[in-house]
Amino acid sequence: MGETFTIRNLSDIEAIEKVPLSQRIKAQSTYELIGAGAAINPGAVAMSFIADGDRYQTPQRVTYGQFMTKIRQTANMLADLGVGPTDVVTYLLPNLPQTHFVLWGAETAGIANPINPMLEASVIKEICQAAGTKVLVALGDMPGSDIWPKVEAIRKTIPSLKAVIRVMGPSEVAEGIYGYEETVERYAGDRLTFARTIAPDDIASLYHTGGTTGRPKLAKRSHFNEVALSWDLMAATSMQPGDAVMVGLPLFHCNGTCVTGLLPFSLSGEVVILSAAGYRNPSIMKNFYKIVEHFKPVFFSCVPTVLSVLLDIPVAGADISSLRYLICGAAPLSVELFRRFEAHSGMKVLEGYGLTESTCASCVNPKDGERKIGSIGLRLPYQQVKVMILDGQGRYARDAAVDEIGVVCISGPTAFKGYVEEQHNKGLWVKPGWFSTGDMGRMDKDGFFWLTGRMKELIIRGGHNIDPATIEEPLYKMAGIKMAAAVGRPDAHAGEVPVAYVELAEGAQVSEAEIVQWAGTHIGERAAVPKEIYIIDHIPLTAVGKIFKPALRWDAIQRTYAKELAALGPLAQSVAITVSEDKVHGTVAAIRIQAAAGADSEQIRKRVGELLARFTVHYELTIS
Repeated sequence: MGETFTIRNLSDIEAIEKVPLSQRIKAQSTYELIGAGAAINPGAVAMSFIADGDRYQTPQRVTYGQFMTKIRQTANMLADLGVGPTDVVTYLLPNLPQTHFVLWGAETAGIANPINPMLEASVIKEICQAAGTKVLVALGDMPGSDIWPKVEAIRKTIPSLKAVIRVMGPSEVAEGIYGYEETVERYAGDRLTFARTIAPDDIASLYHTGGTTGRPKLAKRSHFNEVALSWDLMAATSMQPGDAVMVGLPLFHCNGTCVTGLLPFSLSGEVVILSAAGYRNPSIMKNFYKIVEHFKPVFFSCVPTVLSVLLDIPVAGADISSLRYLICGAAPLSVELFRRFEAHSGMKVLEGYGLTESTCASCVNPKDGERKIGSIGLRLPYQQVKVMILDGQGRYARDAAVDEIGVVCISGPTAFKGYVEEQHNKGLWVKPGWFSTGDMGRMDKDGFFWLTGRMKELIIRGGHNIDPATIEEPLYKMAGIKMAAAVGRPDAHAGEVPVAYVELAEGAQVSEAEIVQWAGTHIGERAAVPKEIYIIDHIPLTAVGKIFKPALRWDAIQRTYAKELAALGPLAQSVAITVSEDKVHGTVAAIRIQAAAGADSEQIRKRVGELLARFTVHYELTIS
């Protein structure tokens, strides 16, 4: 049996830390860690892949013996293509067994770089160029997938690229394209055929953490970072050899690859892959509780939006008693949604917190002790998490007092090695070894952390800081509201004022006026009551299900500037405004005005300057 730890409070964590981490960790690399897990039971099932939610009873299975063979074959193939310890292997793959073969094979031969395959081709190209991609692995031409057409569009524009490997597709050697399935079988699977000693500080992976615009942010994570995280997760979960977990988050994100990947692999556990599309597959969600009954997982990871969907699906008598808990992170979880979901499913929710830059997880509510609903829990063993007060230049000034809001900062064995491009590291390290997460939060007297918003998500109304959560939580309690997000809208007098975007539950008949009235009577802070409510069809989400607030802020800016520029009247035939991220100004509004017949462009330019003079969002004006 595996080692088990009781974690109820901060004292239990400090007791664990009396034994140095170096005495607890044996593996030097992810390859060695997975190999140790496989050795526990080579015949055990490493992965069960469910192609479709309606066919969950007939999964594709991969044993640990087969898994290690494929990792070695993949690593040997990559090494033969010229991949060395500092070379980057990028992959564009959905959730497949092959994705794990490629990920861990790439970390064994060189450096793995998972990319979200749903990004536009131009963004994928930028990431590959920033990473210095030597080999690109991608899904072949498949119905319903646009991955391969994107690869065809960019592969000749990446100077560092030496080879392309096509999963589920043929070779075109003259074009430098190698079919994965046919090529990998030519390589030894019982040993590594190249010489490499992986040092703990060698970079294992580069994960993309930025948005979809601006310069790519690639986080450098070492083998030690990923091995240490797995030990931490083992201690926090008490996962045992042979236990099953389910993965529905994408395998280009570190939660999918590490929490529901490397952790179970290190313990000879079973990873149930919930189709290529994961939680985005409607048939998986429809059959979710039946799948739990069939595979008997002990936990799964998700984001709040997944719980929103599962809340509408009846458990219908399915036996889901194998689930000790589920771990919810990536975005703050509404207290109301938390309570509704636990009542609906009977599951135990553990809220957690982490970032790609902390290798994935840094805090979680204790499985054995009191859960403080709405908090992100206690720090994980050996990780250091503090709330710090920074000075005007963003440097460390002092530690925050108990319950004082400051910036959440992290240090320790899972703290990443910085970003690939040095421009992103500016101001990141607030003191040696400590990086700023950019999240505002506080720590209570028991060592539990509470997030209070992003530094850049705080709504600052006339110098008054408004936490979006004070608006969102009351809105979630209104019947008919599925999702809510509050952002700041530019205001000529107060700098910005709060507005809220709402997505309604299916069939709900609620008006914006009714929501405004609800907000006025349920939001305790008068300054936080939204000036306007916008009902939209879909709240924008990132690929892993977080609410993508920049898009909402951009929309609020666009609405504001459009309203102001309507005063141009007969001077303008048309006004078009596009708002986006800008690496110099943070945000930019691109304004394109078609002048009315006979109108003077200088007069238009002057009038625009007058109308927008009191707003702080940078704009660029084009007049035609």
